[in-house]
Amino acid sequence: MSTAISPTAYNYKVVRQFAIMTVVWGILGMGLGVFIASQLVWPELNFDLPWTSFGRLRPLHTNLVIFAFGGCALFATSYYVVQRTCQTRLISDSLAAFTFWGWQAVIVGAIVTLPLGYTTTKEYAELEWPLAILLAIVWVTYGLVFFGTITKRKTKHIYVGNWFYGAFIVVTAMLHIVNHASLPVSFFKSYSAYAGATDAMIQWWYGHNAVGFFLTTGFLGMMYYFVPKQAERPIYSYRLSIVHFWALITLYIWAGPHHLHYTALPDWAQSLGMAMSIILLAPSWGGMINGMMTLSGAWHKLRTDPILRFLVVSLAFYGMSTFEGPMMAIKTVNSLSHYTDWTIGHVHAGALGWVAMISIGAIYHMIPKLFGRAQMHSTGLINTHFWLATIGTVLYIASMWVNGITQGLMWRAINDDGTLTYSFVEALQASHPGFIVRALGGAFFASGMLFMAYNVFRTVRASNPAEAKAAEQIAVVGAH
Repeated sequence: MSTAISPTAYNYKVVRQFAIMTVVWGILGMGLGVFIASQLVWPELNFDLPWTSFGRLRPLHTNLVIFAFGGCALFATSYYVVQRTCQTRLISDSLAAFTFWGWQAVIVGAIVTLPLGYTTTKEYAELEWPLAILLAIVWVTYGLVFFGTITKRKTKHIYVGNWFYGAFIVVTAMLHIVNHASLPVSFFKSYSAYAGATDAMIQWWYGHNAVGFFLTTGFLGMMYYFVPKQAERPIYSYRLSIVHFWALITLYIWAGPHHLHYTALPDWAQSLGMAMSIILLAPSWGGMINGMMTLSGAWHKLRTDPILRFLVVSLAFYGMSTFEGPMMAIKTVNSLSHYTDWTIGHVHAGALGWVAMISIGAIYHMIPKLFGRAQMHSTGLINTHFWLATIGTVLYIASMWVNGITQGLMWRAINDDGTLTYSFVEALQASHPGFIVRALGGAFFASGMLFMAYNVFRTVRASNPAEAKAAEQIAVVGAH
């Protein structure tokens, strides 16, 4: 039996590599986040050096958590899910290996160049043109591997999770290539192909859809596989999942202008972005409800299954942050929230609560299966990680809500003669307690990743190569 199926055993090697690096980059990226949060509490931590200043390390933090941690989680889970739902091996082992090593090379490139100050200055697109080109090549290769695997599937049906992963891959390629169009003037310096308000609009079309497709659509692909799997229940409504998919990818792409309210962007474009952002609430909550309702009849499992808890709480944070986002896109709300820490809180409700938590749950689900173990080394450590992550996220976003609204109100307060009531420094002083709580919340979350690393290490060490190899065979037998 095993001889007959060995040629079609799944390629778990690349999934294992990406899964392990998800944990490694998670620790580094989140640890750096705690460090720069601490710089806002204790500015001496800038060390009066250009390379360790907040302005240089902040884009490195965002690149590490989005593209290194989040990206590796997306690669790992998409390669895992597409093989199991299509019941076939990845179309090319060598191309899959290239995506792993190429992606790590891009991240190492970011670690070297960003602290040195080599940057395009575009948010989430800071990497200069040589690294941007390498990233594009790796990403197109990823698309070839993913869609090539789907074309040789053994199943007639393409599972909905793969639709989300596929849309995320295609749109991310489009966003990256268009936004990075530039004129190089040296090896580490280029100028955008666009100018002025056009450049700003294209940047935030990219920037918000990096959130919309990289950090939402891809992770919804994850949700549609791992929530039903861990709950051992079918997805609540397959019809709703299809409506959710088409509505989300149709609407999300238009939401970018809400980053540019009260700027030089034409007013009609700002209003269009606002309207699309508000409408976006419907498909976002459709997906959240579909995931939550999958637990109908299985809610009792939350008492004993901390992995399922990670997945379900991530959906709660997804629902909350996708309500908050459209609300903050309304111009009158935005006039209070823009440029304040409220925006930081909103981003991290999605980043920590949604993206990180669902990634962590998915990795915990996959690791035993990838290494031929019955379960993770310690359920108690997963439980500890869950509470550290949840408490850390709540501390982080609550402190930023309080700070943001305080800042917004202080900045717009005026005296009877029309002069400003508060100076910027006074607003900064009022924010200091919130900065302390934010750093504490981040430290809680990052410390949870250390428990995860130890748990993963013990689980992997307990397996041997033969057991890990057998896991691929067993997976194929199970699929057939």
